[in-house]
Amino acid sequence: MTAGANIRSVRVGCCGLRMARAEYFARFPAVEVQHTFYQPPQIGTLRRWREEAPADFEFTIKAWMLITHEARSPTYRRLKKELTEEERAGVGSFRPTRIVREAWEVTRACAEALGATRVLFQCPASFKPVAENVRHLRKFFKSISGEGFNLLWEPRGDWPNDLVAKICGEFDLTHVVDPFSARTVTTGRCYYRLHGRGGFHYVYEDDELSELLSMLPRGAESHVMFNNVRMVDDATRFLTLIGEESDDEV
Repeated sequence: MTAGANIRSVRVGCCGLRMARAEYFARFPAVEVQHTFYQPPQIGTLRRWREEAPADFEFTIKAWMLITHEARSPTYRRLKKELTEEERAGVGSFRPTRIVREAWEVTRACAEALGATRVLFQCPASFKPVAENVRHLRKFFKSISGEGFNLLWEPRGDWPNDLVAKICGEFDLTHVVDPFSARTVTTGRCYYRLHGRGGFHYVYEDDELSELLSMLPRGAESHVMFNNVRMVDDATRFLTLIGEESDDEV
């Protein structure tokens, strides 16, 4: 599932465990955990997942939405925690508030329980590149940059590439994109999320998967996570394509 160093090295998976865990662990080398974004599971549950998975299986987790999304986001419908008015005013947009810091502590504990080294911060399109947001973003990443995680950032909307590159450079962030919509500014560290061209119900064609493979660098490990309606099938087909390329280059 992971190609040799002389060709492309790719970790492929899905955004979420879309089948029984044992079956998923047997089919894919990595997963992006979505539970931690909406409602983080109990630490004991995550430790059990880690124990069930193969030793070389890779978990990436999405940071809790309390860090990135404001309380007006529809994603909060899945939150079980009852927020006070003060907390509702303080969540999201990387604000320097007590509840955002607590949300990071929960996220960090989840990552440690899973043995996850990568933490993804997915921002909503409403998080614009205005001065206040950039200031809060920088302050947040500066506060956690020494904690030993590979930090992944997926900005949405009209963030200028030069600003994204500057922030990624400052805090050693990996710029996460859907490669059919944007180009990453951290070309040596590709983490692609395939959301479907035009939406979740899109199914990728064979030539698109070939194009996707050609976008991945050689000599560095890349991650490709499918997040569309046929994510399991498309990820499986992409793994087959990687295997065929590996066979051709042996």
